Amino acid sequence: MRLTCPLCGARDHREFSYKGAAVQRAGEGADLEAWHAYVNLRENPAGPLQELWFHHMGCGAWLKVTRDTVTHEVSNVELASEAGLGGAA
Repeated sequence: MRLTCPLCGARDHREFSYKGAAVQRAGEGADLEAWHAYVNLRENPAGPLQELWFHHMGCGAWLKVTRDTVTHEVSNVELASEAGLGGAA
């Protein structure tokens, strides 16, 4: 599988680390219920899913990747900061 980093271009997936679903993370001051939902209550759909990846062997960018979990086809890659996930780290 290849991912196209908006900053570095097409790269092998081994340059990246998968970091989970691209959902808004529970923030500072969030209550226990919000953290429980973020950490434990996850969907596992078959089909398109928005994921968070980190380009650890490249530019260090956080990416929001839309990938089909059945075929592994990547349909979109964008910087997490531009996708409204600025605090991805």
